[in-house]
Amino acid sequence: MLLRFTKMHGLGNDFMVVDLVTQHCKLNEDLIRSLADRHRGIGFDQLLVVEPPSQPNNDFKYRIYNADGGEVEQCGNGARCFARFVLDKKLTTKSHIKVETLSGDIELIVETDGNITVDMGIPKLTPSSIPFNAPQQQAFYKVKVAEGDVELGTASMGNPHAVIKVDSINKAPVERLGAELESHTDFPQRVNVGFMEVLNHQEINLRVFERGVGETQACGTGACAAVVVGRIQGLLDEQVTVNLPGGSLTIQWQGEGHSVKMTGPACRVFEGQIRL
Repeated sequence: MLLRFTKMHGLGNDFMVVDLVTQHCKLNEDLIRSLADRHRGIGFDQLLVVEPPSQPNNDFKYRIYNADGGEVEQCGNGARCFARFVLDKKLTTKSHIKVETLSGDIELIVETDGNITVDMGIPKLTPSSIPFNAPQQQAFYKVKVAEGDVELGTASMGNPHAVIKVDSINKAPVERLGAELESHTDFPQRVNVGFMEVLNHQEINLRVFERGVGETQACGTGACAAVVVGRIQGLLDEQVTVNLPGGSLTIQWQGEGHSVKMTGPACRVFEGQIRL
């Protein structure tokens, strides 16, 4: 069969997006890994799948698969590309789009300037909800790694994040420490690891080692988690510009009990079809 797809990116975090509302395809981990191969396949960080909703109050179901074939709960950059895709494909004409994800419902808002704002929902902060092995919720935790203890904060944006404050993201051990923490026993479902350099109360630099992928150009949920952790640790204001290797996002969070809003671009790269 021929499968039509669109290649997209959000700040360099790249995606293959597939419409399974008007097409039919049975996905499995082997197929996803072969499609993700950057030498023999399409190549992407995540595969995004558009499906019909299971609940009538939603417009679509949004499913996300990492390059290793595993399904994950949430992807903020992917959510912005998802909104652009369903509009471009005329699957909807709405500017406020409600979608189901593995971690719950979210709302996507198409701004007049073309940027997409994603209501990422209320972050989860208790250790059991992340999940993270700790007796109680704290602003700072210490985790034992090969070279000693590392201090970090944690949050779940539908997927688990650890955030480490560093003096310089250029000198941060992203590959070594990111890989070690990703599969650390204190994170039973593994974890995404952000390295945050605070420039001032309204701006940070960030690099993220993503679970199942490695370091990416940009991680939307990682940007949200970094601002949440930074706010809890008293380092950041309500609205923050997050500079990632692929570009910048605007993140807003009033504090505990409120949802996180993420605004940024979504770009189409090319259209294609592949024989399976």
